[in-house]
Amino acid sequence: MFNDIGALELVTLVVLAVLVFGPDKLPKVIQDVTRTIRKIREFSDSAKQDIRQELGPEFKDFEFEDLNPKTFLRKQLDNDELGLKEIRNGFDLKKEMAEVTDAVHGRDAEPSSSGSSSSGSGGGRIDMSKKPETPGKTDKPGDDRPPFDMDAT
Repeated sequence: MFNDIGALELVTLVVLAVLVFGPDKLPKVIQDVTRTIRKIREFSDSAKQDIRQELGPEFKDFEFEDLNPKTFLRKQLDNDELGLKEIRNGFDLKKEMAEVTDAVHGRDAEPSSSGSSSSGSGGGRIDMSKKPETPGKTDKPGDDRPPFDMDAT
């Protein structure tokens, strides 16, 4: 619970507690706080047991920590039944980003040895480089592009 509190922060909290409560009342306050925390834990454990009993025997292995989305996703992604580790290990983000950057800047990149860059039926690379505009094209009323409209922006 307090894994991220350093020594200096702990000393600061102790000094602050002594200043606020005084050295004579501090032991009583600490006892009251620990008693309250203990009661809250007992209440929480009894509530969990009651919920498990109400759910029945099919939910006896149910863990309340699984209701946390991070814990649930971590357990599901660590499970190797889906083969996600192979997919994760086979995906090289730096290489993919370098290929996209090269395609945007119009540079020739080395051909992909894995063949994972295309999922279409053609199997070829997608040309993402900028094409030069066709010469002689002007902004006339008959153009494909609509005229600029200040009110639309």
